[in-house]
Amino acid sequence: MDKLPASTGWQWVRQGLQLFRSQPGGLSTLFLGYMFFMLALGILPVLGQVLPIILVPVFSIAFMRACAHIEQGKRVMPGLLFSGFRKPAFPALFTLGMLYLLVAGLALGGSALVDGGALFQLFTGQVEPSPELMKDGSMGKAVLLAIALYIPGAMAFCFAAPLIYWQNMSVGKAIFFSFFAVLRAFKAFAVFILGWASISILLSQLIIILFGRSQLAMMVMMPMSVIVTVMLHCSFYASYRQLFGSPAAEALAPAEPPAE
Repeated sequence: MDKLPASTGWQWVRQGLQLFRSQPGGLSTLFLGYMFFMLALGILPVLGQVLPIILVPVFSIAFMRACAHIEQGKRVMPGLLFSGFRKPAFPALFTLGMLYLLVAGLALGGSALVDGGALFQLFTGQVEPSPELMKDGSMGKAVLLAIALYIPGAMAFCFAAPLIYWQNMSVGKAIFFSFFAVLRAFKAFAVFILGWASISILLSQLIIILFGRSQLAMMVMMPMSVIVTVMLHCSFYASYRQLFGSPAAEALAPAEPPAE
């Protein structure tokens, strides 16, 4: 795999926009279904706090498959939402989600070295955000440390789910290939992240300019954030396609294991 120029990251952003424009309704409906399912899980005591995180790799397959369907001229249907629950991929995807939760927990836990655990308590809902807490200088350092600790994990998990689903890799092998794929294309991913961050900031500022800091602005901001998130998923598929190739039509769903 050759190293990619930094400009490739912006190409992924543009390709994601093109994919979204092909079927905006189907993709947005899929994401709304995902959000409603996550809200329903949140009602569960204890498990409702961790399952939405553990199932991130499982549900990410829905959006990857949706983009693959668009690429192959197929319609995005709501049934794609549960693609990641199919065997034999689901156990590996669920394991990946548990590892993702562990890495995220370690990153937040590591931030306690500089703020005494305030950031961890804030994210886990043990304390409420307050001006006094935000004014504490150690909080900013804790956020930076948590991000630094999280980045290697994010690189390892970035493509692990589709590699498990489409290329039948083991969890360990998928994590390995994902990490080094992102490492070799690090400049492109930096531009990719900066591009989407800039788009998000620009759109939010435009809404504030048009509607002010009002309730109407918040009402406009919510559907806009949904659209931006869906387009981000489309761009992520574009990056996977460039690095690992488009999935073949027959590979859109993993084969069921033979009956014994």
